[in-house]
Amino acid sequence: MPRIPRFTINDGFYHVLCRGHNKREIFHEDSDFLKYLKTLREAKTVYSLKIYHFSLIPNHVHLIINAQKGEDLTKAMRFLNQNYAQYYRAKYGGCGYVWQDRFKSFLIQSGIYLIRCGIYIELNSVMAGLANNPEDYRWSSCGVYVSGKKSNLIDIDPEYAAISENKDERRRVYSEYLRDGLKEKRSLQRYFRDGVYGDEGFVEKLKKSGLQQRTWHKGRPKND
Repeated sequence: MPRIPRFTINDGFYHVLCRGHNKREIFHEDSDFLKYLKTLREAKTVYSLKIYHFSLIPNHVHLIINAQKGEDLTKAMRFLNQNYAQYYRAKYGGCGYVWQDRFKSFLIQSGIYLIRCGIYIELNSVMAGLANNPEDYRWSSCGVYVSGKKSNLIDIDPEYAAISENKDERRRVYSEYLRDGLKEKRSLQRYFRDGVYGDEGFVEKLKKSGLQQRTWHKGRPKND
């Protein structure tokens, strides 16, 4: 059965997931994480992307990307994954696959859906047992939002910016979102699958534009 072509739109928000081949680790030491982030910055510049959230787990990667041109998402991820795979094989040897198949992506509706995806991504380190608190994990964007960590990679999530004009209040509220996410991390996982994340109107609009059904979650997420 042929696989469904990737559906993209201009100025879309995407949750991107890349896994190591056979779920093997793709990052073994700090220099590997740093190389990936350097290449991600290059892809961002070349393809005019915005990167709102990321989390690098030893055997997989989560990104939230805004691509002005839909086709640039695929071009950017091909650039990123091919360059990192070349680096990985040169460093560790072997000639097999580094990544598990092609990357997965799904479209995200703007607003609360976007920031909820970001929270899920940044909670991955806790769910994987790599940190007790998401802001303590070095290889994610969480520190940018919780403590104001400087970054030459991250563009501030517009929903985060809309929380308050006061930076301390934004950080406080975002920290509360993270704590709420930790309490319900199991239910959060059902939202993040290959497909679309948004309300019924958003999904129907995309279907009229040619989206074929895969897996999506419809309905407004809880925002306690």
